[in-house]
Amino acid sequence: MSFRRIVALFLLLSLSACAASPRPETPSPSATGAPVPLLLVSVDGLRADALGRGDTPTLDRLAAGGVRAQWMRPSFPVLTFPNHYTLATGMRPDHHGIVHNSMNDPELGRFVVGDADEAAVPGWWQAEPLWTTAERAGLVTGVWAWPGASAPRDGVMPRHNQIFVNEIPLADRVEAVAGWLTAPGAGRARFVAMYFEQVDQAAHEHGPWSEQARAAIRAVDAAIGELLAKVQAAGLALDVVVVSDHGMALVPPTHFIAVEDMASIEEARVVSIGQVIGLAPNPGFEAAVEARLLGRHDRYQCWRKSGLPERLHYGTHPRIPPLVCQMDESWNALPRAMLERRAAAEPHDRGAHGYDPDLPSMRAVFVAHGPSFREGAQLPPFDNIDVYPLLSSLLGLPARPVDGDPATLRPALRAP
Repeated sequence: MSFRRIVALFLLLSLSACAASPRPETPSPSATGAPVPLLLVSVDGLRADALGRGDTPTLDRLAAGGVRAQWMRPSFPVLTFPNHYTLATGMRPDHHGIVHNSMNDPELGRFVVGDADEAAVPGWWQAEPLWTTAERAGLVTGVWAWPGASAPRDGVMPRHNQIFVNEIPLADRVEAVAGWLTAPGAGRARFVAMYFEQVDQAAHEHGPWSEQARAAIRAVDAAIGELLAKVQAAGLALDVVVVSDHGMALVPPTHFIAVEDMASIEEARVVSIGQVIGLAPNPGFEAAVEARLLGRHDRYQCWRKSGLPERLHYGTHPRIPPLVCQMDESWNALPRAMLERRAAAEPHDRGAHGYDPDLPSMRAVFVAHGPSFREGAQLPPFDNIDVYPLLSSLLGLPARPVDGDPATLRPALRAP
């Protein structure tokens, strides 16, 4: 056999061996061979059916050229902090500890959304978020106002970190995050999580299909477009995943009940209000409160925490109070004093979430685009616990035990 034929045979055998060997999971490469930065964007309160209505040209373009799910199912309870931490950890609220926007802990005290001091206490957040895992692996991360990022985990914080400040203009947010993604050298972020609150705020105050809510959708969509344009102008490839934490339902001005009518102050301590009501009966009143509340009512249904429907995956964490009531869609339970203040104001439609996660109004958004993703693909509905394994894989991080399934979103990726 000639030397030339021997060399050719050696090359053929080498290529066959490479094709037969399993390929290790590695970060997504860009055209230059460098890892592609990953941007995770949350638009709080954006309904899955808000896309394609003329208000979201940026998201519609990303979906058309990338991947879109029919919808994403939020975790129970369908509230902002529990679902944002689920997206960041791959764990359900029953497992990561943020069991409601308002909750009690026998050692830590009281947690309420808006209390920045409590949000910075590490003990509330009982699962490791993606930015911490990435920083441990030596990746530079940046977080803009994502719930949970203001609390260190074992002393580890995102390299770039901005706590929630409602007054910061959208243009300033875009400029800052673009700077993280395009910074020179070792300061450039490999993973960024960015949170937008404007749609949720406008929809709560005026309803999900109000002009105010649609204007907020257009403003946030434009801001996302401007951010992507800045990264593109820097000559960088980018994987981007856009999600929402939940949808939003219309609440007519008369669809409120007083939480005191469910249980008096003498009978029970109200742990949470709104759409998912948590109640802890006072000593001596347990039987009476359960007799009155357990079961189906005109506007809500109540369970013992141990008896919640299995599909909700909720009820084992010690922070969950003994009784949990779910309001029907478009109904809220609030303190009587709050209802009296609202009655004194001009009545108008509002918006709310926190209802059954299987309702169409609660469906969340999932859109992905970039060199790692397929083009023009639509995925069937899935649970939001499955987002974390996708993000972790894109960053090349080792798999961690989570509630999400890595196989669910593999069809979103290009073939290796």
